[in-house]
Amino acid sequence: MTAKMKRREFITLLGSAAAWPLAARAQQQAMPVIGFLSSRSPGESAGVVAAFRQGLGETGFVEGQNLAIVFRWAEGHYDRLPALAAELVHLRVAVLFAAGGPPSALAAKATTSTIPVVFSAVNDPLRIGLVSSLNRPGGNVTGMSLFTSDMIGKMAQLLKEMVPGAAAIAYLINPSSPSEEIYAREAPVVASGLGLRIPVLNASTEHDLDDAFASLGKTGVDALVVPPEPFFDSQRDRIVALAARYAVPMIAGLREYVVAGGLMSYGASLPDSYRRASIYVGRVLRGVRTGIAAIGLGSRIQRSSRYSLGCRRY
Repeated sequence: MTAKMKRREFITLLGSAAAWPLAARAQQQAMPVIGFLSSRSPGESAGVVAAFRQGLGETGFVEGQNLAIVFRWAEGHYDRLPALAAELVHLRVAVLFAAGGPPSALAAKATTSTIPVVFSAVNDPLRIGLVSSLNRPGGNVTGMSLFTSDMIGKMAQLLKEMVPGAAAIAYLINPSSPSEEIYAREAPVVASGLGLRIPVLNASTEHDLDDAFASLGKTGVDALVVPPEPFFDSQRDRIVALAARYAVPMIAGLREYVVAGGLMSYGASLPDSYRRASIYVGRVLRGVRTGIAAIGLGSRIQRSSRYSLGCRRY
């Protein structure tokens, strides 16, 4: 073999090697990317993220093998969500998954009308204007709804049974939440039906939570209802500790509060909602249009009733 031929073969081999990163990059670009937008925090969301990955696995998608996931966390600051959603849209994700209830879902919808948006654990998407129909939501949005506003009266009823002498049961409400108006409207209806006084306590920051619990004695509150709400859920350890500190019986809308040491809960399974919503994501990645994918209702039943009732044992 002549020196000229050896040189030509070496240049050809070098050229092929230079193309390897390009080929690898092309394969990476071909892998779909999911944008995971959450109003919550990464540490306390480990369980629901695991459920999200589980649902993707059920549809044949595994992170790192045939898809990638990019996370953005608002950590309870809902005003950060529009910018975080814009970041994910700029990355040209294949699907935008809105985790952490209505705040994330509404921010995602407002940011893009072309990228498919799948939401999880949204309370009454019709009433908050997220979709126009449950059966055929239209546009680029679909997902899972828990309809937690339907169960808030039941939560007060169960708490009344636990504390039969209660004359006032407060509702803890986040005024910055899109569901605030729904919960606030339910309060007088529930009060009338149970013969109770139901004051509303507002909290949208950690400091607000401290003030709300400190005011319980002054307002004559005997017990407290904490509905499912992303900021509250991310602060569940703090809320449980405050309830213990002020010795107020409390019912929450998620089992995770009982796991954290709370008294009782009544609600659907949040991890199961994430799992089922991620199955929607898998279907969208395989070509199902969001506009014709009906909104999923409820979640896995954890006992014999529609919602689970969990009580902490002492």
